[in-house]
Amino acid sequence: MDQQNDGTSRRRLLQAGAVGAGAVIMPGVLSAGEAAASVNGTRGSTTKSAGRIDTEHPRFTLAVVPDTQYQYDEDRGDPAPLTASFEWLIEQRSADNIVFVAHLGDVVQNALAMEFAQADPVFKILDRARVPYSVLAGNHDIDGSKDDTRGDSPYLHTFGPQRFRRMSTYGGSTPNGYNSYHVFRAAGQQWLLLAMDWRPSDASFAWARDVIAKHPKLPVILTIHELVNADHGNPVAYFSDHGNRVWEQLVNDSDQIFLTLNGHYWPPGRVIRKNAAGNDVHLHITNYQDRFYGGSGMVRLYHFDLARNTIDVETVSPWIMDQDPAKRNELAEAEIELTDDTNRFSVPIDFAERFAKFAPVAVRPARPASQLVIPGTAAYWRFDGPAADQVVDQSGKGNHLTRVLLAGTAPSASAEFHPDQPGHASWLFPGGKNPARGGYLKTADNAPLNQLTFANGYTIEAFVKLADDGQDHSWEGLLCRLGTGRDAGKTGSDPDEPTVKLGFSGGLELQWAVYPVDKNDTFTNWGHEMVAGRWFHLAIVNDGRHSTVYVDSSELLRNPATPSNGLATAGKPWLVGAGHYANTIDQGFAGNIGELRIVTRALKPSQFLNA
Repeated sequence: MDQQNDGTSRRRLLQAGAVGAGAVIMPGVLSAGEAAASVNGTRGSTTKSAGRIDTEHPRFTLAVVPDTQYQYDEDRGDPAPLTASFEWLIEQRSADNIVFVAHLGDVVQNALAMEFAQADPVFKILDRARVPYSVLAGNHDIDGSKDDTRGDSPYLHTFGPQRFRRMSTYGGSTPNGYNSYHVFRAAGQQWLLLAMDWRPSDASFAWARDVIAKHPKLPVILTIHELVNADHGNPVAYFSDHGNRVWEQLVNDSDQIFLTLNGHYWPPGRVIRKNAAGNDVHLHITNYQDRFYGGSGMVRLYHFDLARNTIDVETVSPWIMDQDPAKRNELAEAEIELTDDTNRFSVPIDFAERFAKFAPVAVRPARPASQLVIPGTAAYWRFDGPAADQVVDQSGKGNHLTRVLLAGTAPSASAEFHPDQPGHASWLFPGGKNPARGGYLKTADNAPLNQLTFANGYTIEAFVKLADDGQDHSWEGLLCRLGTGRDAGKTGSDPDEPTVKLGFSGGLELQWAVYPVDKNDTFTNWGHEMVAGRWFHLAIVNDGRHSTVYVDSSELLRNPATPSNGLATAGKPWLVGAGHYANTIDQGFAGNIGELRIVTRALKPSQFLNA
C-alpha cells in the first residue's frame, strides 16, 4: 500500500478486505497415484515432502502471496514470516499439488537496494526447490509516481527477467522488464499467468494483449498490484480509477482472463463482473499488511478442482502455524488461519463452459459399432438412429429389440449423448406411471439372449441421463428380464420380483436386483443417489462370484460380499426402458438412453465403452 507518492488520500489508506495414462512427469512431479493419495493431506503437516507435483490431476493449487513490505522496511523488518511461508509451501507442495506461487507486489517498503538485498535470499528458497513463481512491482517497490517506462531500479536488479529465465514456466517480459508472463501445466492443460506492473504503460497493455493472442486457447489469470478495492464491513469489491483503466485496456475484451488477483488496498474482498463476451470475471483483492506482524506472512491458497468445477480458497499463516502453541502470543493465535467468508470461500466455475469460446472441449469422435463388439458380446444396442420400430443388435447374435408403445408419447430420437459415448445420439424415453406411459423395447420371444444364464460372469453397460421433469419416477426400470423368481423356480422373499432388474429407487439410487442361478433369493447391489439431468455411464460386472457396480468407471460401495453366480431365467424376453412386477409393466423409463452392451464375461474399467 502506498503512503507517500501515488496520490492516494490518508482517509483511503485508513479505510482500505489424481493419473491416468499420459501424465507428464517433470522434475519434482508426482505420479498420478501419489498425487491422488496426497492431495487431501492434513493442513499444517510438518512432514517434509519431495515437493513433487502431478500436472494431470484435476486438483491443483495456486499459492498467492500479497504485500510483504513491512517485513523489509529498512532495519525495521523481519524475514522470518515469509521464510516460513516459502518453506511451508515447499513442504506442502505434494499434499496440495502446488504448481505455482504468485507474489502480488510491494515486496519491500521503500524501494531500497538494501531492502531487496534482504528479500533476495528468501526468494532463493523457492529457486533452490525449483518452485516456479512470479513477482510484480508494487508502488513501494519502485517510484510509484511513474509507469513502467521508469527505467532501471533495485527492483529490476532483483526481480527482473534475469531471475525468471531459469524457470520452465517463464514465457517472456516486456522490453522494460517490468511485466512478465508464465505458462504452467496443471489439471492436464496449460494456464497463462500475467504478472503486470503497478502502472503498465499503453505499450505494456498492448504487449499483454499480444501475449494472450499468441496463446489463444489458454485460460488466463491476471496478477497486478492494483485493480479492485474493498471497505471494512463490506467485502464486495469495487474498481479503483486505475482498476477501470486495467479493465478497459486489458480485461474486458480478453475473454481468456477469468480471474484477477491484486493487493495494494485492504481489507480483502471480491466481485464478479461481466466482460464484453458476457462471461464472468472473478476479481479478488487480498492483502494482510494491516494485520498483526505485517500480515504474518499470510498465504492465500487457490485450490482449483476441475472435477468439482470449484476453486476453494483458504488463507493461512505458516509462520504462526509452526510456532509452539504454548509460546504463541494472543495476537498470533487469531492469525493462524482466517476462516471468515472473506478469506475462506469457494468459487463455483464450470471451467469447460467458461472456456468454451476460446478452448472448447473437443468432442470425442464417434466410434463404429464394429469396434465395440468384443469377444463375448451377447448384445449391443445403439440408439443413434431414428426411433424406429426395431433396434438392431450390433453383436450379430440376433437379439434385436422391438418397440412397444404404452399410453402417452412414444420414445423419440435425440441428438444428446454422453461425451464418451461411441454413438453420438440417444433416444428420449418420456415414461411415467399411474398409468404406465411412454414406451419400451423388448427382445423377441426366441431371442438367444433370453436363455443365457451367464455362468462365467457378465458385464452390462449403459449410457444414461435421468429425466429432470419433476415427476415421480420411483422404482423405474432401465433394463430388466421378463419372468419372475417364481417363473424361474425361485421361492425367495418375493417370488413376484423380476429375475433381473436394473433400475432406480425413489431417491434415484441405482439398484441392481437379481435372482442368481445358485441362490433362492434376490441379491441386490445399491449405488448412490444419481443426479437427474446429467449423463453418466454405468456398468454391472460379475466375475462368476461377485457383482460390482461402477458409475463413470468408479467402483461403488454397497456391493454384496456373499458369492453369487449367474442370472436366473424363465426364458422370457429382456426389456429396455421399462420394469415389471409379477410380469406386469408398471411404468416406462423417463430419460435418455445412449446405448447398452451385454458381455458374457467380466470386463475391466479399461475395457468399458467409455474407456
